[in-house]
Amino acid sequence: MSSSSRPERTASAVIRAEVDHGLAELVGDPDRSQAWTLLLDGTAQSHVDLDDPLHLEFEYVRRMAHVVDTMADPYLPVSAVHLGGGAWTLPRYVAATRPGSTQRVVDLDRALIELVRTRLPVDDPGIEVHSGDARARLTGIGAGQADLLVLDVFAGARTPAHLTSIEFVRDVHRVLAPGGTYVANVADGGGLDFARSQVATAAAVFAELALMAVPDLFTGRRFGNLVLVASDQPLPVAELTRRAAGDPFRATVLGDAGTRRFAGRAAPRTDRTATPSPDPPAGFFGR
Repeated sequence: MSSSSRPERTASAVIRAEVDHGLAELVGDPDRSQAWTLLLDGTAQSHVDLDDPLHLEFEYVRRMAHVVDTMADPYLPVSAVHLGGGAWTLPRYVAATRPGSTQRVVDLDRALIELVRTRLPVDDPGIEVHSGDARARLTGIGAGQADLLVLDVFAGARTPAHLTSIEFVRDVHRVLAPGGTYVANVADGGGLDFARSQVATAAAVFAELALMAVPDLFTGRRFGNLVLVASDQPLPVAELTRRAAGDPFRATVLGDAGTRRFAGRAAPRTDRTATPSPDPPAGFFGR
């Protein structure tokens, strides 16, 4: 889910299709001839440019891309698992910036996968797309298989509860190779109770944390997307900060100590206490 606003310009084209979990729309970008926004039941899921996979429209995806760029030497292939598919924006970016990477993408909606595969094709044999529940699919992946694991799953505009617990994060940790990186899209606003609980949950499993978001989100002035990063090795916080400061959509980056202070007294979520991410406010045009 993205906090990007619905564009007021006239779309170049609109393709609509019923998929397994609602109405999907592909809305042509009037400014980019081969770019499309994917919406599901009116909620923006992804933006992709078929001619330029390096063009990233959503703010939080740009921050995830900064993590991809700094997690290893430039152009070095990685093994990635993406829980949540949409239109496969970040997998396309990884394929373009780290050729030879092997990537597994998981999405619950089989019909949506086929729509994206047909209408927004990607020509990279390293990207495999599977349908199914994200947590169930994660359970079936062997230990130490991924250098990068990305959580970007939304049912409508909310992350399902079973993907917010410490049991889930422990399985993420199991699947990651030593020193691997976990990146999660966390949607919240206001008091940020949910985001704090997600930081506390990751902190109970991983040795190093970082958190990225626009300043207004940290102060509770808006609803939006925080990017949580976790690993057992030191994270490139200084470089992430430099990139976030130079990005057209500037963000604040908290290192490990600041991220843990952000969590405050929040307790990790368990399968028994987990809840979905909060509903966005009325009028919010989400991911």
